[in-house]
Formats: sequence, C-alpha cells, structure tokens
Amino acid sequence: MSLSDDDERTLLVTGRATTGPAPPRAPGGNALPAGARLGEFEITGLLGEGGFGIVYLAWDRSLERQVALKEYMPSSFASRSSTMQVAVTSERDADTFDAGLRSFVNEARILARFDHPALIKVYRFWEANGTAYMVMPYYEGVTLKQALLARTEPVDQAWLTSLLAPLLDTLTLIHAHQCFHRDIAPDNIMMLSASRPLLLDFGAARRAIGGMQQDFTVIFKQNYAPIEQYAEMPGMRQGPWTDLYALASVVHFAIAGAAPPPAVSRLVQDPYVPLASRYADRFSARFLGAIDQALAVRPEQRPQSAAALRTLLGLEDGGTQALALAASSPAPPVTVAASAPPPRRVALFAAGAVTLLAGAG
Repeated sequence: MSLSDDDERTLLVTGRATTGPAPPRAPGGNALPAGARLGEFEITGLLGEGGFGIVYLAWDRSLERQVALKEYMPSSFASRSSTMQVAVTSERDADTFDAGLRSFVNEARILARFDHPALIKVYRFWEANGTAYMVMPYYEGVTLKQALLARTEPVDQAWLTSLLAPLLDTLTLIHAHQCFHRDIAPDNIMMLSASRPLLLDFGAARRAIGGMQQDFTVIFKQNYAPIEQYAEMPGMRQGPWTDLYALASVVHFAIAGAAPPPAVSRLVQDPYVPLASRYADRFSARFLGAIDQALAVRPEQRPQSAAALRTLLGLEDGGTQALALAASSPAPPVTVAASAPPPRRVALFAAGAVTLLAGAG
C-alpha cells in the first residue's frame, strides 16, 4: 500500500481505510506486520505508508484502547532489516536521515505539550530500533477538502465562522510559544463532525528532509504558502502571519472553490481579485475584508496575530481558552523543524499543482 504524504496524513487519524481485515505486509516492504510489539503497543493493521513515515492502527495493551501509531521511515533512503531495526541504505544519507529524525521527535514533543480539541494530540513518543515513534488518538472523519467537495450547497458565513473560531484559538495557543504550523491546507484539517475541525501534523520531518535532498523537495503547497515560505528574503521572516495567510487561503478555497493564485506569481503583477468584490452578496463586507487582508502578499500588510484576525472578523470574545492554556504552560519557545538547515536556494517547477523547493522551508 503506497500513499502520498497527503494521503498518509489523512489516514493518520481516520478509520476509513480499516474496514475488514488489515492489509498484509507487502513483500520486501518496510511496514511492520500485524502482531508486532512496540513496548505496550501491538500493531493490528496498516493505515498508510507514505514517503516519510508509516502509520499503523495499534492496540494500547496498558490502557486498553485503540490508537494510531506513526513511525519515522523515509522510504527513499531507509529500510528495515529482518528484525525491527531501521537503518539508512547508504551512509551518504545518514545526515539527512538524522535531520528528519530530529524534526520528527521535535514535532512530537511540541504536539505532546499542547492540549486543545482542535489540535492533534500526541500521547507519547520515543526513539527505538534506530528510528522514532509517536502515538496519537484514533479519530474518524474526513479532511476539510473532502468535506467541501462533498457539499451540495455553498458554504455560508456562519459555517465558516464556526470553523475559524477553534482554528484561530489553536493558532493563538501555539503561536504563544513561538511555534508555527507552516503547513495549513484543506487536506491538513480533519473534520470530526460537521463543524469541528482538527488541525493535523506540522510535516516537520518532510521539511527537514526537503532541505537536504533533491528527491524530497515538496515542502509546501503552492497555493497556500505565503511568499516568505519560498525563500529567505529581507524583511519577509516567518511568523504568525505566515499561518494566517494559509488559513485565509483555506477560506478562499471554501468560498471560491479554488485556492488563491500562488504567492510567487503575485509579486510582480498581482492577479488576485479580492473576495469582497466577488461575494458581497453572500458574506458581510467585514468578513470578506478580513480574509482579503490576511491574503496580502507582503507579510507586514496582514494581521500580525491570530487575535488581530479574530478582531477583524468580529470574533473578539474568543481565544480566552487558548490564552489561558498558554499562560499555564511556560515552556521555553520552540519551533518545528529546528534541526533543518537554513534556507539555501529555490527551484520552482510548474508541474501539476505543487511547488518544488530545494531548500528548507
């Protein structure tokens, strides 16, 4: 069972692919077989195998509950021996493997710190067998992209507001620790119910490896990433405004049925047509104006915090839970993919709908 990285993240928290008996391990594949034990966790099935990891359905024998267990496994240059041990296939890839491993563990550590209903939870993580693992709840649902494509009626402002409120609450929480998601997109948001979103993983290992290997260059989604994620530019550092651009792009997709133009194409002659001039008959001017402002090309022209965007949208009373959680968790600031090398160079290819970036995100 070979999946793209996006499919792997979708299957990370959904039971849609586990009906019936667990698929057998492919000959010569890297996935652990059903019945394999990792401490108190017993593998019961394979949920997905992508380019950067393998996601299993597992049984927690200690707490007697079903969980999702993710293993770091960059399949392009690592494999499993006849035992459970994971190792690089060539010594020249050792540094790349280690960078991805550190980012995988760092991301798990960050997610384990936070506890918010709209952010994926990590129960525990550890290193063993030459790799690392993280254990998460086993949710059922579909991605926001799938939910939107399945709708028979256009979205309305009330529904979008119910979606944005918990997501902005989550961003307030993680941004308070100088932690930025940098990978928000419709297929990285799980819908647990009609209006309950869950923000999925940060893709830290993917970005770390993408910065060191030409084979792994898909670091972000072209139409959802702001210009500061393409390369290191003077006066365009990443921050809360980076996540807000991506979140506003998700709203654009929900309203218009398509993402906004790639940020890199908007630098010279911006083809973007504001939502306020296209959908004034369906949404308030205040709501559309806030989303348009969050989609400004220049970082300094966007809202500088989730709280600022909340105010622009008219949701000033929200966010108190996230701020209280942030105040009660005085851990030192950290950022995802801290082990990745600094940005080096950019290579853009017009192939499908992805931007290929040869440098760290």
